[in-house]
Amino acid sequence: MREVLPELMQWWEQGHSVGVGTVVATFRSAPRPPGASMLVGPEGTAVGSVSGGCVEGAVYESAQEVVESGRPQFHRYGISDDDAMSVGLTCGGILDVWVEVMDRETFPELGEIAADVEAGRPVAVATVIEHPDEAWLGRRMLVRPDQEPTGTLGSARVDAAVRDDALGQLALGHNATLGYGPDGERRGEGMRVFVWAFAPPPRMLVFGAIDFAAAVARVGDFLGYRVTVCDARPVFATRTRFPAADEVVVDWPHRYLAAEEEAGRIDGRTVIAVLTHDPKFDVPLLEVALRLPEVGYIGAMGSRRTHDDREARLREVGVTDEELARLRSPIGLDLGARTPEETAISIAAEFVAERWGGSCTVRVRPRGGTAVEWRVPRP
Repeated sequence: MREVLPELMQWWEQGHSVGVGTVVATFRSAPRPPGASMLVGPEGTAVGSVSGGCVEGAVYESAQEVVESGRPQFHRYGISDDDAMSVGLTCGGILDVWVEVMDRETFPELGEIAADVEAGRPVAVATVIEHPDEAWLGRRMLVRPDQEPTGTLGSARVDAAVRDDALGQLALGHNATLGYGPDGERRGEGMRVFVWAFAPPPRMLVFGAIDFAAAVARVGDFLGYRVTVCDARPVFATRTRFPAADEVVVDWPHRYLAAEEEAGRIDGRTVIAVLTHDPKFDVPLLEVALRLPEVGYIGAMGSRRTHDDREARLREVGVTDEELARLRSPIGLDLGARTPEETAISIAAEFVAERWGGSCTVRVRPRGGTAVEWRVPRP
């Protein structure tokens, strides 16, 4: 939804009714994640995608029907790999898509949600997408940290259960469909609620104002991270050298990281890339980083000799084996990278795999041969 929110807001402010199809669940190799949305606006204008082109035609027709009838629809697209072409979902995955109409009458809170997203304030939107009583379908509740929910899904019991779970999804920054009994029973079934978690973008902290850092910052920006480049040397840490970064900080890396942790700006999605490969910077910085209670990824650049020396220095200051196990060094998957840009791709591949539990397995089919799989080695 986030990527199509500007167009949706424009039509919403103009008083138009918009058909919105949203991926609410995926199975197997579905092409778009939960939360991906497609809009069908005035004069049949389509914006966004739910499948990268596979089932957009069907969702487009459904969105037009929903705008006409005012009644939401739920669809499941996809079958087995052998027959996937017959329904257009060529990857063989399965998509659950919820289609509803949004306008000033059906979704009056959309303006305040857009304002929260623009300001970087976390907000979750919980929508009932399945229930034995059709009157419940489409009901929404807005959930924000440290505030009472806005709206109701149908009962105090449901609201309490969904609020707790929506706050959990918001902390993770994940959209998800949650299952309950018809009145919010946690062990029941019959009701499903989709949670849009509009969390602030995850952070990427790049330490070391070198050429590799510029490439890593560009990749991080492309992937949707809020990128900070930090270095103690003002001659290198400049906005001119790092235009893709959201901010460039001149400070000792370990001091900056400790201050960010104390301020509560580090979480389980944060990526830390240490590119200085200089002991006077690396060791105090990694001593702080490896002891953070929550962080998504910690990687440090350097040769294997540099890694061995760094590890020995970290042990000398009391870093434990368990803490050292969190460090990815030398940083990045072993792709044989040579340029800063190729190295940035290898680093991104590693922290994406870390975040989502990827196997780093590549399938190769030699010409005229049988497909084989091999695992891209981690350092």
